[in-house]
Amino acid sequence: MPASGRLSRQLAMAAIAGTAITLSITLNGTSARAADPAPPAAKASVDRDLAGRSERRRAVKEGRLKLPLPGTPDTSQPMTRLAAAGLSLGAPALIRVFKAESELEIWLEKKHRFVLFATYPICYWSGTLGPKLREGDKQTPEGFYYLTEASLHHGGRWRRSLNLGYPNAFDRTQGRSGSVILIHGGCDSIGCLAMTNEVNAEIYDFVAAALSRGAASVPVHVFPFRMTAENIAAQPAGRWNGFWDDLRQGYDSFERTHLPPRITVCGKRYRVGDAASFVRTPDRLEHCPQDNDAVPDPLEAHQRNDQPNFSLRQAALKAPLAPRCDTSRPSCRKWVALRDRHTSRMISDRGAGGRHSKIR
Repeated sequence: MPASGRLSRQLAMAAIAGTAITLSITLNGTSARAADPAPPAAKASVDRDLAGRSERRRAVKEGRLKLPLPGTPDTSQPMTRLAAAGLSLGAPALIRVFKAESELEIWLEKKHRFVLFATYPICYWSGTLGPKLREGDKQTPEGFYYLTEASLHHGGRWRRSLNLGYPNAFDRTQGRSGSVILIHGGCDSIGCLAMTNEVNAEIYDFVAAALSRGAASVPVHVFPFRMTAENIAAQPAGRWNGFWDDLRQGYDSFERTHLPPRITVCGKRYRVGDAASFVRTPDRLEHCPQDNDAVPDPLEAHQRNDQPNFSLRQAALKAPLAPRCDTSRPSCRKWVALRDRHTSRMISDRGAGGRHSKIR
């Protein structure tokens, strides 16, 4: 075969091979694109700290838990931290709990608004995301609660702890049961919030100081997770979506105003309204008259007696808190100064991790 013929044949074969290669690449590329996975669906918000808190529980039982936990404020210097933040001892307080993140926040009032004072890691809480339903289900509650002087718990294993007040009026409309759900020390719990001893002592002392200075209560808002738009959008349809939507109203109200929202129970649901400055925080969760029959007995006597005047009580909450005495009188000012000095000494001693701060 002439050289020119052989060359033409080689060029033709090369062209065919090139076409095949191109076709193969194209097919492979098409195949690869067809096999690309679909964009991942939005993931549900989960218990982000499940592994962490389980490990902490094991560590404390084996005697190898290192304290303080990462992210814990310096509980040996509460007075210094207060001064640096421009806050005073005994200021009205509010607590927020986020189960999925295992975090507890304490907010203190400053210039008629609440500011974040500290965020503490929760060493351990039990159960899953969702409310507590019944005695013995080992579940940590979710909802809106109020700490009063009656909540300062001194009995049993945890002698200086805070009784959350579960079940509240809302829980009772849902037929939920349980008792003695505490914020306490240590790192083990069945339904309670275990904060470690030193952190619990600081939280207890700030709550006790606020109540001793005249606060009717310290609100405690327990959420399944930080109720941001992203976390809410990530939730699949489920049993607790409606309940969490109601909780979110309280979360959003506080985020907007930095004041404790007005929360009642009506129609077996939480009802939330924005608060205003100089409004006294109630000492318990109120329910409207239409829910009288929905809240199982026994009701506390003062609740039964006050329910006919529910509307009057709601209006009264908007009135400024009356002073304990006339501060224009020298005797009243002296009493206030002595009271504040005593409270400062009490918190300083206990917050410094001294003998009175120990949990036994």
